Amino acid sequence: MAGIPTIALNDGRTIPQLGFGVWQIPNNAVGAAIAVALQAGYRSIDTAQGYSNEQGVGAAIRDSGLAREELFITSKLRTRDQGYDATLKSFMGSLDRLGLDYLDLFLIHWPVPAQDKYSDTWKAFVQLQRDGRIRSIGVSNFLPEHLERIIGDSGVAPAVNQIELHPEFQQRDVRELHKRHNIAIESYSPLGSGAALDNAAIGEIASKHGKSPAQAIIRWHIQEGLIVIPKSVHPDRIRANAEVFDFELDADDMAKIAALDRANGKIGSDPATNNAIW
Repeated sequence: MAGIPTIALNDGRTIPQLGFGVWQIPNNAVGAAIAVALQAGYRSIDTAQGYSNEQGVGAAIRDSGLAREELFITSKLRTRDQGYDATLKSFMGSLDRLGLDYLDLFLIHWPVPAQDKYSDTWKAFVQLQRDGRIRSIGVSNFLPEHLERIIGDSGVAPAVNQIELHPEFQQRDVRELHKRHNIAIESYSPLGSGAALDNAAIGEIASKHGKSPAQAIIRWHIQEGLIVIPKSVHPDRIRANAEVFDFELDADDMAKIAALDRANGKIGSDPATNNAIW
């Protein structure tokens, strides 16, 4: 995977530890961003049905000239398409839009607890994996109670849980559960939607290593054993975000970043109460 380290998943497969996220990148612009990312060495691309850019991602994959097996492609299920039969149909729509025969990873985007369909949805994911249509299956924004339920109902633990995680919201209280079930954590909003870039401690650590604050934070995710998917449409930032394997944060740096964790550091929606259907 172009020199980027991989994380072993609980299903025997691996995922690149650094990927490229395409949230909020329009369908007509995502191809140019992905082209830069692939040239910079990224091989993992993270999209979603709800991003409305799967067609653009698919075109970029075809235009890249790279062999399918060199790439790791992730998408996510819309909340309105949950439920066993609806999930099977919706997944095929993703394959059609992406122009692919299989996905490397497919995630339930949100649990939507009030809808109470995520357990049946997960059973459809398990079937799709058994059918060979998805290499690895996972979830996003799932809290411990959601994880415990789907594991109990299906006997299958997700390979990945993609959750908001950054220096000011480190989610250490849920990491033990993930470790117990060998569920890899994938960090979205890894820079705290940009807020963490202005933190003085991060700035000092970055300056010490001759790196940018973004590079220091991405390196922190790497050393924490997390999968990280920064997003940008700026070619220089896309390239810089991948230049994080030529330095290492020391124990003092890691301790200083650990101290930035805040109980109220969450930026995005709460999975316990987010019941939006889209």
